[in-house]
Formats: sequence, C-alpha cells, structure tokens
Amino acid sequence: MERRNQTVLKEFIILGFSSLQEMRLSLFSGFLFTYLFTLFGNTCIIVLALVDQRLHTPMYFFLGNLSFLDICYTTTTIPQMLVHLLSERSNISYTGGVLQLYFFFSFVGTECLLLVVMAFDRCVAICNPLRYTLIVNKSICLQLAAASWVNGFLNSAIHTVFTFWLPFCGDNRIDYFYCDIPPLLELSCGDTSLNKLLLLCIGLFIAWTPFACILLSYTYIISTILKMPSSKGKRKAYSTCSSHLTLVLLYYGSSIFSYLRPSSSYSPGSARLISVLYSVLTPMLNPIIYTMRNKDVKEALKYVIHRI
Repeated sequence: MERRNQTVLKEFIILGFSSLQEMRLSLFSGFLFTYLFTLFGNTCIIVLALVDQRLHTPMYFFLGNLSFLDICYTTTTIPQMLVHLLSERSNISYTGGVLQLYFFFSFVGTECLLLVVMAFDRCVAICNPLRYTLIVNKSICLQLAAASWVNGFLNSAIHTVFTFWLPFCGDNRIDYFYCDIPPLLELSCGDTSLNKLLLLCIGLFIAWTPFACILLSYTYIISTILKMPSSKGKRKAYSTCSSHLTLVLLYYGSSIFSYLRPSSSYSPGSARLISVLYSVLTPMLNPIIYTMRNKDVKEALKYVIHRI
C-alpha cells in the first residue's frame, strides 16, 4: 500500500545553489575553469602515457586509467551544475537522476579500487624490484584494471537499485549539487535502514578494505625505503610514492566522510562542501600532483612539446 500510495516523481529539483544567487556568475566561472582544466590536464596524462615509450609501464597504465576516470565522473556532474547556474530552474528528470547516480557512483567505486591497485604496483616496484616485471606483467595489469571497473559498476548497480526502490512521497527537492545517495535517503519517506546498512557493508569491501590495504602497502614501502643505503635511492622512492599517497589521502578522506559516517552526523552544509572536494577539486589536482612531482612525466611533456 505504501508503494501504491506514493507520488510518482517525474523530476528532482537540485537546491545546491539556491542560496547563492548573487554568486552564480562567480561560481559558474570557477566550475567552468575547474572542469576545463580537469579535461585538459587528465587528457594530457592519457596522451603522454600513450605516445611516449618511456611511460609504457604498469604505473602509467594505471595512471592513464585514473585520469580517464576523473574525466568521466566530473563529466557526470559539472556540466549539469553549470547549466543550473545559468538557468532559473535547476531540475533533473527522474531518469536523469537515476543515470547520474549510477554512473557517478560507478566511477567513485572504481577509483577506490584502482587506487589500491596502484599502491600494490608501487609496493612490488620498491619492495621486490628484481621480480617486478614478472609479477606486474601486462596480463596482470589488464586483469586488475578490468576488475576495478567491473566491481565499481556492480557496486553502483546495487546501490542505485535499492536507492530508487525507496518511496518518494511528493517532496522532490534535493539539498545537494547533484543526485547522490545521502541526500536521496534524506528525501525518501520510507525505511532507509537497509540502504544505510548496504552503504556500510559494501563500503567495507569498496572503501575500508582497499584503504587498509593501501596503508599496509605503504607500511612495507616505508620500511623498505628506510633500509636503503643510498640517499638518492630513498629520494627517488619517496618521489614515486608521494604523488599517489597525496591523492589517496585527499580522495579517501573525503569519500569516506561522505558515505561511511553515521547518519546522525549528516549535515547538508558539510556534505556539500565535502562533495565539492572529492568530485570537483580532486580530479583537477590529479594531473597537477603527478606532473609537479614526477620527473618522467615532465620529460615526456617536454618531448611531446618539442615534437609538436
């Protein structure tokens, strides 16, 4: 009866910028610059990893996947945010909301798993360099990348189905920048306990376990680096890991805060701020972090510019 009596929603109203009317043009300019920079920077990394033979290694194969992911999941949210900033109505169709949530959460989950794959790659490269090419071969790289993508999309399918199976009884205003799970659960008039349990349980597999594996990998990495006799070798090892570790802390810190915290601590204001961090700023910072601290990428960029 509850399912039968619920109002059939045709669209959602995104309230993310409703209280910032006087800042719409400034926000539009900032988001547009961020999006274009994200597209340009991550596309450059993908192109460099393809055209420069020196970057045909597992590390840059995974980095190319990460850059493509950043392009994908910013494209699921920022263009619509830009449209809403310029239009009087900030609405999205019900079907559009379903698709946005599915693809955005797919890319978020895939990135969580891909970051732990990159940590595994760095751990083998530093802790077992003599067997690195045997352990992390082309076949293993393809399998690890494919597993990250497949599990990310399966995880999102489960959450999307259970989220939109909930009844929405008339109120279609989402106090957020886009369709995401926490604000949709707040909007539902049904029992969301199963959805919150799924977020925690699947979060153990898709977020907490990978994060623990990354910490374990870096424990081995730091232990190995400290035993290196050469200070030059230590600096090189730290350099190859610092970019990835910086990105892990930014990404996991913000995404865990958004999805895996107690529902009693949910606050729309803080949730919106954190969502901007991991869905807008982190993808933009990815190419900056990897180019500023990576000598190979800098040399590849100089080589391509010289060729052009």
